[in-house]
Amino acid sequence: MPTDEMVDSRMDNGASWTSWGSTRPELNRTARALLGDALGTLTPQRALAVEDAELAPSRLPTAAREALVAAVGETAVRDDAIARAEHAGGQSYSDILRRRHGDTSEAPDAIVVPGSAAEVAEVLRVCTEHKVAVVPWGGGTSVVGGLTPIAGGCVAVVAVDLGRLDRLLSVDHVSRTATFEPGIRTPAAEAALAAHGLSLGHIPQSYERASLGGYVVTRSSGQASSGRGRIDDMVLGLRMATPRGELVLNAMPGSAAGPDLRRLVLGSEGTLGIVTELTVRVRPVPEATHYEAWVAPSWEAGSRMMRRLAQDGPKPDVLRLSDEDETRFSLAMSGTAGAKKRAMDTWLRLRGIHGGCLIVIGFEGGAADIRHRRRGVRRVLRADHAVPLGSGAGRSWEHNRFSGPYLRDTLLDQGVLAETLETATTWSQLQGLYDDVCAALSASLIRDGRPPLIGCHISHVYPAGASLYFTVLAAAQSGGEIEQWAAAKEAANNAIVAANGTVSHHHAVGTAHRDVVTTDLGGDQLVGVAALRAVKEALDPAGILNPGKLLP
Repeated sequence: MPTDEMVDSRMDNGASWTSWGSTRPELNRTARALLGDALGTLTPQRALAVEDAELAPSRLPTAAREALVAAVGETAVRDDAIARAEHAGGQSYSDILRRRHGDTSEAPDAIVVPGSAAEVAEVLRVCTEHKVAVVPWGGGTSVVGGLTPIAGGCVAVVAVDLGRLDRLLSVDHVSRTATFEPGIRTPAAEAALAAHGLSLGHIPQSYERASLGGYVVTRSSGQASSGRGRIDDMVLGLRMATPRGELVLNAMPGSAAGPDLRRLVLGSEGTLGIVTELTVRVRPVPEATHYEAWVAPSWEAGSRMMRRLAQDGPKPDVLRLSDEDETRFSLAMSGTAGAKKRAMDTWLRLRGIHGGCLIVIGFEGGAADIRHRRRGVRRVLRADHAVPLGSGAGRSWEHNRFSGPYLRDTLLDQGVLAETLETATTWSQLQGLYDDVCAALSASLIRDGRPPLIGCHISHVYPAGASLYFTVLAAAQSGGEIEQWAAAKEAANNAIVAANGTVSHHHAVGTAHRDVVTTDLGGDQLVGVAALRAVKEALDPAGILNPGKLLP
C-alpha cells in the first residue's frame, strides 16, 4: 500500500501552485528601466496562496471512487482541496493567472497515482466503466492547455499522476539503450544514467520538472537538438496502456514492418493511451563540454550562419540565435550595464557591429572532436563577420539557461504579461513568418500607444529549416489578462497558419492550437483528422482519454 509521502503532489524544488520554484530573481536597475521605458506604468499583482482557493465539490461518483481505491489503494486516490488545486492546469500564462487569482475551475475532480503499469491499465478499465475522463499527468509543465480537465461526455475528470512510475528499469550497454518508466523527471533520469556512465542529453527549458513520458507524448525538443536530435530521434520502443489493451512496441533500431506505430504514440498527448514504459538511445557522458558566445551583425546575417551550419556543418550540439530585441533584454537581465556594457559596445563597434544578435554555440563529446568542430564553426561565423564574445559569455548562458520560468514569476508579480510561443518553417519562408508573427503580436498587444516587447530566437535547426521561439512582454490588462493574451495568441496562430508555419514545433497542440491544427494534420479536407479519430475510436471507444485535446 502506498504511503502519503509516495503520493504527494510533487511540488518539489520549492515550487508552489502559482510559481515554478522558490527562487525569485530580482530585476536589476537596467532591466527595470527597460521595462518601464517600453511598457509604461505597471500594476503589481499578488498571487493567492493555495489555501485561499475555493474549489467546487468533486463530481467523482462514489462508486467510481471506490473502484479506483480498489485499483490503486486508498492513499493513491486524492480528492482533497490542496491536491486538486495543485493539479489545476499546467504552466501556460493563462493557467498561472487563473491560479494566482484563486480560480480553480481547471481543477480535476480527483488525482489517481498508480504505482505500476498494471494499475494504470486497471484505472483505465474503471474510468471506462464509470465514464470518467482521464488526463495523464507527468511533470505538469504543459503550456498549451494539455492538462485542462475537459470532461467531454464524461461525468467527471481525474488526473492520473505518473509520479510513482519513476524508475530506470534497465540499461543495455552493448546497444546503448535505457528503459524507463514514464514519470521519472529529467534530473533523476540523468542521475540514474550517470551511475552507468551514460546520458540522455535531452535538455529543454522545462528540464527540472518535466517527465520523460511527457517528452514522448508532446514530441519535445531539447536545447542540444542540433547534436542529439529531438525526442522523436531518441525513442526506440514503447509500451502504452489503452482502454482496448496494451500496445507493445519493442525496441528496434529500424524496421519496415508496416507504418511505424511509435510515431503514432509520439505526439498523441494522452488521447490514445498512457505510456507506461519507454526505451531510448543513450550516449556516454561527454568527456568535455564547451560553450561560447558570438554576436552577428544582424538577424539576417545570423540566420544565414545558422542555415550554413545546419546544411553544410560542422554542427555544434547547441546552436542559438537571438534577434536584436531578445539580445538587448538578455543583456539587461544579465546585469551587463554601466562600464561593462560600454566596453562591450565599443568592442563591437570597432568591428562594425551596432547592437547585433547574440549567438550561443555549445559542444559536447571528446576533446579532439570539440576542437575540430569549433575550428569549422568559427570559420563559418567569421566569414559572415560575427564577432566572438568568448567562453565566459557562453558559460553564463549555460549557468542561466533554466532561469526563464523563475524570471516569469517575478515579471508576473510586477504586472507584466509574460508568455512564449513557437513555430517552425523552411529557411526560404523563415523571415516572412518571423515578420508576420511579430506584426500580429505587436498589433494585438499595443497599449496606450506602447507596443509590447517581442524577442525571438532560433534554437532548433535542420537542413531544410528552423524553429522560431518568441517571448512576449506587455503591460498586463488588470482584470482582463487572460482575455488579453487569448486575443494575441489567436492573432499569432492565424499569422502562423497563413505564413505556412507549423502551429507547434515542440510545445504540442493541447487546446491552444487545437482549432488551427488541421493544416498540420493533413489539410482542410480533414482526411488526416478522420484517420486519427478512427485510431482513437479503436483504442478509446468510450472517449475517456484527455477529451478536447489535439483533435479539432
